[in-house]
Amino acid sequence: MKRNEYPRPQFMREQWLNLNGEWEFDFDDRNQGETDKWYTKNHSLSRKINVPFAFQSELSGIGETGFHDIVWYKRDIQIPKEWQGKSIILHFGAVDFHTKVYVNEMFIGEHIGGNTSFSFDITNHLSWGETEYLTVRVEDPSTDETIPRGKQYWKEDPQAIWYTRTTGIWQTVWLEPVADNYIKQVKMTPLLDSGEIAMEFDLSNGCIDKQLQVDISYQGQNIVNDIIVVKEDMLKRKFYLFHNEIDRSEFHGTGWTWKPETPNLFDVSFTLSDKQKQLDAVQSYFGMRKVHAENGMVYLNNRPYYQKLVLDQGYWPSGLLTAPTDEDYINDILKAKELGFNGCRKHQKVEDPRFLYWADKLGFIVWGECASPSVYSNKTVEYVTKEWLEIVERDYNHPSIIVWTPINESWGVPEISVNRTQQHFSQAIYHLIHSLDPTRLVISNDGWEMTETDICGIHSYVHGNKEEVEKYQHFAASLSTKEDILASEPNRRRIYCNSFTHQGEPIMLTEFGGIGFSKGNSKGWGYTSAKDETEFLEDYQRVIQAIYQSNAIMGFCYTQFTDVEQEQNGLLTYDRQYKCDPEKVKMINDQWHPDTIDKRQFSASE
Repeated sequence: MKRNEYPRPQFMREQWLNLNGEWEFDFDDRNQGETDKWYTKNHSLSRKINVPFAFQSELSGIGETGFHDIVWYKRDIQIPKEWQGKSIILHFGAVDFHTKVYVNEMFIGEHIGGNTSFSFDITNHLSWGETEYLTVRVEDPSTDETIPRGKQYWKEDPQAIWYTRTTGIWQTVWLEPVADNYIKQVKMTPLLDSGEIAMEFDLSNGCIDKQLQVDISYQGQNIVNDIIVVKEDMLKRKFYLFHNEIDRSEFHGTGWTWKPETPNLFDVSFTLSDKQKQLDAVQSYFGMRKVHAENGMVYLNNRPYYQKLVLDQGYWPSGLLTAPTDEDYINDILKAKELGFNGCRKHQKVEDPRFLYWADKLGFIVWGECASPSVYSNKTVEYVTKEWLEIVERDYNHPSIIVWTPINESWGVPEISVNRTQQHFSQAIYHLIHSLDPTRLVISNDGWEMTETDICGIHSYVHGNKEEVEKYQHFAASLSTKEDILASEPNRRRIYCNSFTHQGEPIMLTEFGGIGFSKGNSKGWGYTSAKDETEFLEDYQRVIQAIYQSNAIMGFCYTQFTDVEQEQNGLLTYDRQYKCDPEKVKMINDQWHPDTIDKRQFSASE
């Protein structure tokens, strides 16, 4: 099995070379590879691996889950001869954790961080012979708790909420030729209220006085055709997307905006030229949508929007963090929508851009999150900050992402409730993300012990089972009003840290449920359990109704979408089979009505 699809669908060029597939591979348990120069042409690695699947996964062809903190990859590359004369960029989708890259025995560079994309210009290290040699060394210290590793377990066998580790390459590796003058990046910011799209162009050196053509179309109709003569002070530009009052009226209605019910997208192309010679051409897209919080509610496109999210861990039985195929992303989103959810909280994982692309196309809200470390230290601050700089840079243009969640349940900041230093870090990462991205909401610490935050996100699994009537009544009562919620202490944690209070931000129940329901002979655990489909649906309806009867809860995220390894609390099995009739789950989710939530005007159909 090979992941062949284009890995960066938000910024596409016609020419590229997929490097997924069979590579040489070896463990370096004695850390001798660098000393013994395993990066040389004459050194062969003893195993084979199927990239981009981590060696712990079945699809890698290895499937070993023991501790191997240092691994090596090697392969030959045949670069098309017609690419000679261009700059050759080597891209890595994601590699966990510390990567060193060699081309033709020469050290190219390194990258630290296991969740985000990075690249190197390897042009000057190519021989342009028949074959080039690429070697990659990766170190992923299994027990280093300062590393943002999320749900990856520091022990050999998965247990409780912790899963099998991922070491090394786990997203696509690929090559791309570009001219000496090329478009490095375009940052697109929708300005819904004025009907404009703002663009910031990052171009390579030497582009001054070149021509940059921008073409924007909607459903085949050309809207913008503009040619910019590149000057240092002209790398930002706003484009109107309507030309008269009729267009403007339609734009501010339901016609051109992006939301889960109508995921409208604009196609855009960028062409860089020097007189009559084309230097670069990129295809992209954007969605016109606006997110903000007001009056205790989240607004999407200036209308209150009730989010019905599902917690999605992004694991697969045969690929672990790597989806076996591109169709798996599509199926996950469609199945979640069939269950009556309009989005997901992507939990403790920076998901592959292919998932975000399909969320954009199919209409599915995404809350972006990053793997968390376990402890707090200066290294923790360094690692987490670096990851978030790269996350926002990579994923800024995806309309499906409406919330960033940098911290979860005080992971990595275990003393935040009373420790001012850790509170400062929570505030700092909150403000850092806002300084990079003014278009989205940010949750400072999802679950409890929040500082400054745009959403008050609360986790609670104390609903009990149907026999525990008193426990359930307490759960429902604690959600009843804003005052009840803010006074509660889920998991014996206060909602806000010392010296911080609720400032009117929307309140959402962002983890709850976790009802365990095993299919067949599988065994595992959930926060509560149901013996069959009927009992599960009764329990699911019971907890959803408690939320819908609240006058303060303005959206939710149910735990969870699928089973993961020993966790059996998914709505689907680990291999993506429905545990019960999806229509019945959808009917429960769709029982929402404005009067059962709040007197204010919500409308999921608008």
